[in-house]
Amino acid sequence: MGAIDITERVKKEGESMVKIEEERRGEAEYMKGVRHLYDTGVTKVPGRYILPAPERPHIVNCGDTTSTHNLKLPIIDLSLLHTPKRSIVLETLSLACKEFGFFQVVNHGIPNEVVQEMVEVSKRFFGMSYEERAKYMSSDLRSPVRYGTSFNQIRDRVFCWRDFLKLNCQPLESVLPFWPSSPADLREKTIAYANGTKSLFMELMSLILESLGVDKKFLAEFDDGSHLMVVNCYPPCPEPNLTLGMPPHSDYGFLTLLLQDEVEGLQVQYKDQWVTIEPVPGAFVVNIGDHLEIFSNGIYKSILHRVLVNSLQNRISIASLHSMPVEKVISPAAELVSASRPKQYMDTDFAAFLEYISSTEFKKKNFLESRKLTCTREQTIEGQPC
Repeated sequence: MGAIDITERVKKEGESMVKIEEERRGEAEYMKGVRHLYDTGVTKVPGRYILPAPERPHIVNCGDTTSTHNLKLPIIDLSLLHTPKRSIVLETLSLACKEFGFFQVVNHGIPNEVVQEMVEVSKRFFGMSYEERAKYMSSDLRSPVRYGTSFNQIRDRVFCWRDFLKLNCQPLESVLPFWPSSPADLREKTIAYANGTKSLFMELMSLILESLGVDKKFLAEFDDGSHLMVVNCYPPCPEPNLTLGMPPHSDYGFLTLLLQDEVEGLQVQYKDQWVTIEPVPGAFVVNIGDHLEIFSNGIYKSILHRVLVNSLQNRISIASLHSMPVEKVISPAAELVSASRPKQYMDTDFAAFLEYISSTEFKKKNFLESRKLTCTREQTIEGQPC
């Protein structure tokens, strides 16, 4: 081998090492989150965040998430429950859970100042330095407090344009010491908000059990149930048509109560189309989770949803995910299983969910699909649902 060949090989190996080192440094930067990328003045979406072309959102104006295909969800007005219109409220709720998997709740009883202060303190948390936020970074899915990015930064092939702060809220007295101590009033504001959403969840579950015709004895199961709060930050994105804030997915619990700021972004899949949810001032967006679909034996549906980002505005949302205690086995309610509607799903628990998302990329409704029971030959012949 000549001297020129050796020189060329050394050069190529050196270039390869430089490239590997650049990729390593880039990966380390991505792990710091999109808020950090935004603060550094990024002007192009890094390749790690670019979705395959078929999965990208269709945004006509890249500076705005406003869509001509907006959806006005059914509105549940809780102030009407103690009036002659109570039956109409229950009918609207049942229809929303069957057809949309989503609805909006107004006159919910959570004081406006509690809601506004939660949004404001969330903005201040994400406005702190990266070094301050990074104190709470963890890859442990069971950690009582976890700051991170994307959806699952360990497993995701493509990262999402999102940072999050996850706070376990049950039991509150045990997890509170682990919550961030900065901003100084974060714990105080979040406690008030968590108590409000827990009460609202219990009221909504009471109505849902009633609408399904299920014994309300199950309500006691939720009193000490799991409660996870996820504060989401979606910084302005230079190329929002190439990425998503969150990919299409369903939520694992019974109900998710979502507080949005005034910036649009949430989309649901309705009649095979992605439609944007119009924020209603003072309302909570509520969606059915996988556990409620299982519990209702498929009568109520958890629906795919995703989050768009935009190039102009920071967006904050706060999701409160509620379910039964983590050790509780979720199965279809006995009242909703019959010869004409056999059991549709196998029993499941939180441990099975954690094992699933720890071993694979969590997207769409793949966990729920893994819990579905297949038809027996007899059911197929008789045309029974399964």
